[in-house]
Amino acid sequence: MAEGSAFQDRIPDNFCFGCGPENPKGLRIKSFWDGEKESVCRYQPEAHQTAGPRQFLNGGIIATLIDCHCVCTATAAAYRREGRDLGSAPPIWYVTGTLSVRYLKPTPIADPVEMRATVLEETDKKTSLSCILSSDGEPCAQAEVVAIRVPYTWRPSPGTTGSRL
Repeated sequence: MAEGSAFQDRIPDNFCFGCGPENPKGLRIKSFWDGEKESVCRYQPEAHQTAGPRQFLNGGIIATLIDCHCVCTATAAAYRREGRDLGSAPPIWYVTGTLSVRYLKPTPIADPVEMRATVLEETDKKTSLSCILSSDGEPCAQAEVVAIRVPYTWRPSPGTTGSRL
């Protein structure tokens, strides 16, 4: 299933709350290819990520997990489409254009969740994906994501804030 190291570990200067390995307080998810157009991410929720009822995962955390898994999948797909190693220069960056999450049932917080994202359509500027988040084999949320490619100059220099889009 897993092909090499996680997408997130190969994307340079990734400080994102959901997927950035450089963010010590983030979720630090790890995504991998599982076939040509599908990626997988497994994540163990933490007790403080609860919804109102303490046995369920917060919906905002669910949306963040899906968002970051899909945007990183779009990034990995772009590198793959260009025949380049993930993280090679010049860097490729995507941002969320749209995120539509449908919550199907409460997601237990005690069990790991699995996200499976499928690349539906790719162009030079955007990638459309679908994603299912499941727990113990049961779908709990499904989403549609459009990831938009942005120029690397959109990113601020490390240690600064603001963008140059």
